[in-house]
Amino acid sequence: MEVVAWIAVCIFSCKLEGGFVRDWVVGNYTARPQNLLGNPKAWISYTNSIPYIDKEVVPADLDCHLPTHAYFDIEKFHDELYKYDITCKVFRQDWRYVLLIDEDAPTGPFTMDLIEPHVALTHDRIDFDVNNLSLEKDYTHELGMRVDIQQQPYLIELEAIVDNIKNKRFQILRPIDNLVQIRVDKMTKIRQWTQLGQPFSVVPSPNPKYSAVLVPLPQSTNLYQDIETDMKKKIGNSVQIVSIEQVKNPLLEDAYESMKKLIAKQCKSFNPNELPLYHGTKGPGIDGIRDDGYDDRYFNENGNWGE
Repeated sequence: MEVVAWIAVCIFSCKLEGGFVRDWVVGNYTARPQNLLGNPKAWISYTNSIPYIDKEVVPADLDCHLPTHAYFDIEKFHDELYKYDITCKVFRQDWRYVLLIDEDAPTGPFTMDLIEPHVALTHDRIDFDVNNLSLEKDYTHELGMRVDIQQQPYLIELEAIVDNIKNKRFQILRPIDNLVQIRVDKMTKIRQWTQLGQPFSVVPSPNPKYSAVLVPLPQSTNLYQDIETDMKKKIGNSVQIVSIEQVKNPLLEDAYESMKKLIAKQCKSFNPNELPLYHGTKGPGIDGIRDDGYDDRYFNENGNWGE
């Protein structure tokens, strides 16, 4: 796997991310299914004609984003692997290449995802902090982050992620839906990692041209369902939720966090008594709150849910 990773990063300028960086580069973890040690080919299964490796295999795959500044030729990549006697089968999907590598090797097979650049740009949500590390050409001795989570309000440093990997711990950084729950179960039940704290949602900052970005919250997530239940409990069962979107406005977040610290200094035990509340508005009011926050001039103490 190291040779294939080196070829992808150093010769073809791919960015290496995900489980291999976590498990091998940082953690130096390996695992094999005990009941299949004598038959590595049995590690392979197929879903919709795409190969997958048994969940107990660590590391099992390479996740790479193809370069945005250079053309990627899958045939040349295949030829480069051949120089090292590495066998490879290519499976093509609209948004990626999936490679099955060393299918018959006694050391065991593994897969590789080569994700198209236009798709890679949309992969700005991360499930766990320990999956946020990357390696790229000219920086192979340094770890990078897929998404910057070192700033407010997250403050998750690179060193903390490395420490979590070394101690088999992880934080969930997006709302839990069915897919995320499968990944959590894989980490905790199969690989014996420990989940830290409660999940929270990391929403990437908007393009510098915009002050805010809205990210849809899937109906299948626990957070969506919790909000729906809470609103019906506090407002009434007549409430019908059409959609829920999360707002990411870095300037407002910084102002809010600063004000919260000032208030906390004046409170007993430094507890600002922060609570989630509902506010009702429509039309231009929605856009104004999203971009500039609440306007206290419209405060009405007799209003049910705001004006």
